[in-house]
Amino acid sequence: MEYFSLKRSTAADQGQSNLSSKVYVRSTKSGKVQKIVREVYLRQDIPCSSNLCRACLEIAPTDYSQKVSPFVLSDTPAGSKKFPNGQYLVPDTNAFLTGMDLFELETAFHDVIVLQTVLEEVKNRSLPLYHRLIALTKNEGKRFYVFFNEFRQETFVTRDSGESINDRNDRAVRKAVQWYNQHIAAAVAAKSPLSKRIPSVAMITDDRDNLRKAKADGIPALTLSDFVSGLENADELLDMISAAQEQREVRSKKAEMFYSEHYSISKMMTGVKAGTLHQGIFNVSPYNYLEGSVHVPAFDKSLLILGRENSNRAVSGDVVVVEILPKDLWKTPSTKIIEEETVNKNDNAEADDGENVTSERERKALQEEVKRVHGQTAEGRPQPTARVVGIIKRNWRQYVGHIDRDSVRSTSKSSRQQQTVFLVPMDKRIPKIRIKTRQAGELLGQRVLATIDSWDRDSRYPVGHFVRSLGELESKGAETEALLLEWDVQYKPFPKTVLDCLPAEGHDWKVPASTDDPGWKNRKDLRDLLVCSIDPPGCVDIDDALHATKLPNGNFHVGVHIADVSHFVKPNNAMDKEASQRGTTVYLVDKRIDMLPMLLGTDLCSLKPYVERYAFSVLWEITPDADIVSANFTKSVIRSREAFSYEQAQIRIDDKSQQDDLTNGMRTLLMLSKKLKQKRMDAGALNLASPEVKVQTESETSDPVDVQTKRLLDTNSLVEEFMLLANISVAGKNYEAFPQTALLRRHAAPPKTNFEELGNQLKVKRGLELRTDSSKALADSLDKCVDANEPFFNTLVRIMATRCMMSAEYFSAGTQAFPEFRHYGLASEIYTHFTSPIRRYADLEAHRQLAAAIDYETLDPSLQVKSKLEGVCKNINVRHRNAQMAGRASIEYYVGQALKGKDIVEEGFIMKIFSNGFVVFVPRFGIESLIRLRDLATPEPDAEFDAENYVLNVKGEVNRSVELFEKVQVRITDEIEESTGKRKVKLTLV
Repeated sequence: MEYFSLKRSTAADQGQSNLSSKVYVRSTKSGKVQKIVREVYLRQDIPCSSNLCRACLEIAPTDYSQKVSPFVLSDTPAGSKKFPNGQYLVPDTNAFLTGMDLFELETAFHDVIVLQTVLEEVKNRSLPLYHRLIALTKNEGKRFYVFFNEFRQETFVTRDSGESINDRNDRAVRKAVQWYNQHIAAAVAAKSPLSKRIPSVAMITDDRDNLRKAKADGIPALTLSDFVSGLENADELLDMISAAQEQREVRSKKAEMFYSEHYSISKMMTGVKAGTLHQGIFNVSPYNYLEGSVHVPAFDKSLLILGRENSNRAVSGDVVVVEILPKDLWKTPSTKIIEEETVNKNDNAEADDGENVTSERERKALQEEVKRVHGQTAEGRPQPTARVVGIIKRNWRQYVGHIDRDSVRSTSKSSRQQQTVFLVPMDKRIPKIRIKTRQAGELLGQRVLATIDSWDRDSRYPVGHFVRSLGELESKGAETEALLLEWDVQYKPFPKTVLDCLPAEGHDWKVPASTDDPGWKNRKDLRDLLVCSIDPPGCVDIDDALHATKLPNGNFHVGVHIADVSHFVKPNNAMDKEASQRGTTVYLVDKRIDMLPMLLGTDLCSLKPYVERYAFSVLWEITPDADIVSANFTKSVIRSREAFSYEQAQIRIDDKSQQDDLTNGMRTLLMLSKKLKQKRMDAGALNLASPEVKVQTESETSDPVDVQTKRLLDTNSLVEEFMLLANISVAGKNYEAFPQTALLRRHAAPPKTNFEELGNQLKVKRGLELRTDSSKALADSLDKCVDANEPFFNTLVRIMATRCMMSAEYFSAGTQAFPEFRHYGLASEIYTHFTSPIRRYADLEAHRQLAAAIDYETLDPSLQVKSKLEGVCKNINVRHRNAQMAGRASIEYYVGQALKGKDIVEEGFIMKIFSNGFVVFVPRFGIESLIRLRDLATPEPDAEFDAENYVLNVKGEVNRSVELFEKVQVRITDEIEESTGKRKVKLTLV
């Protein structure tokens, strides 16, 4: 925490700067107190930024071009019932913390003054909210102005003796509002002496004490709720105010606490340091909402967290501290599917009264699990369990879901009575959220965005508030926006500041005709090379192109040419910062969310055929046996001869009548790629699999027409091998030049425990051994996992093995020892991403480093600072994963829509078995779905689960056994869930 006081100098005349000293008292991490004294200038030339004020326009400081920054606040601010002459709003910290969703509305809350005091407090309280507030100050249409009240002479306040920092800051806000009112009144009088339309400057606060003091001083002030009540569509807007404050007031009146109190930060840190407590990320099972796990560095296996008491208000994704429970409380992992929507269907959203933290239904479900006889397999042995004792960092975000119809008291759309209802999140790992709303009837059947505000000890569920409706359930627009929000994809249009960074010539930009132009400096002219690109059908953002020619010595000259994006995107400008935040382009079935504006991505950077383009080329001399003789790197200019799809390139290569140089060049590339791939496989590279399908859509409406399994051709592998070779070559060059800050990509070897379950399943069901002591051993044993009667079995095992892997990640070279650089899946000692700078920010950074490594240009300081690079890597790792998940979610939605109204019988394979159901994977559509015992017959049949042999024996009318890896026939239909109104794919055993 930071405390400060300020000593004002006495020698300043009116109109001159005041030199002052600011004393900060700060606690360090070690607990020591530091006193820091800084000199501060108090000034009178910090403008109010109102277009009503001429005086500030005359004294405002100028920039390097001698221009005054445009004033932000309107000269005709909107009025309201409270302030008919118009208003400028000055929210305090409290208002932003509880109402940020409101302030972000495009239709309301314009002309807002963000005080420096408030901005700094928001930053200290919540970094995500701070970033959202900063984004608002950059949104020109919203007119949010940051006023540096701490440096303006008339608005700075000193901290009184015995005054808390919070009280001092509240007084600073009131002082600023008071000054603004006097200042605006004077500005209007100077401009229009007879005008009676003087806008009010109003403080918005939910702090009762601050409000009382403001009113005592005659300062216009009101609560956020009171202000919103005077606006149009107030009912909807009032739902968007955080409920946390109200909850705290209610809590103080309640005695009963359902959950244990969280430990203090100091107690948690002491315990972690001593090894009695452990820190990790809390994850919830997608099949059992009452079972969580936390992986901690001290143990190979994750610790189990069973039941609500032990999870103690942790939400999936939170960074938690846990305490291991006594050995007699250790349990086996669940083999039962337990879903909240069935167990807690009739919970009362209005009250917690009389509830236990774990309901009787939940307790019964857990007890059934505990009663199971412990087998002796790896799955049957009790595992260490733990309980959450505190939360280091909440990972709360905005959640998409729907209103639970059973929790709505009145479904009338005209009713404006406030109700407490449950929002059921799309993500089944997230608990139901209590929200208060005046529009419950209208929100039924809608996709709704909400946020969690608090989860206190006296509430069984977290409490949140409504943000907005996305549209009707199952509609394309609502479901697409929902998955973008769920995976935190930044999909808003590029702001003007970013578009201003684009070349002024727009689509008319061309590579300069004269090689004397500065753009040609140190570039190789490679326009005579027979270069072509090979991409998926319809690709417009073409990152890469290739060529191959035979050399007189019998070797080959081979080149990978990559779009020179770094020529157009300069470090630290608005476009670079936006690209850095987005991290990657996101590909959905029906659209693309670009990392860079379309002008660059699909035109000026794209290596389109028949036009000259700037490129960054990797050129090798390669022997006929695919050994690398030399590698060179150069900025270049190329002219692609053709843009092929994978299919077109394959047809051309296979057509023996085509003997032109371009086609023969592709044949050379194909021949070399096969040898490169074999070398990788011999070194232990893994050939894994994932369920990939492509959805064919109707061109105009984007409605799904068909679903097909992706077919991989030799040309897919051709491109992949040379992209891998380029990435490996660039990684080596960049690491040689920048051993501490080269941006690289690693894939850690998975712990052997990750493969325990799969290894045991293969041994028991097929008598196969899965060896995992090296990537080579794993690759060889996966090759042997075959079933003579079922060709797909090997693919199924590879899909399951992929899920046992660690995720690959970007990192800065100086943060890992060299052996940790290794990419396990590719069996490469060093690797990076260089070949897709149009769509990945990591590649753009690698381009900049390579350009410096070959002395083409100096390296920007931001790429030489380890801490800055670590931040970049952390963000792009998250963005990369989120983009993958959003893409998969889009395919899942469209596959569901394509199967709407269908009744199809398909082959499926059982890939997971529970004591009350099993998971079936259908290769034709790339879908996997649960079939529960209750889906087989009514009432739900009894069954015996043989955990050791992975067999579920179903009794009664059905009377059959279900085994792991078994091929089954399933009927695929769709159904609308009664409680949610959401359509989903339904599998039934034939």
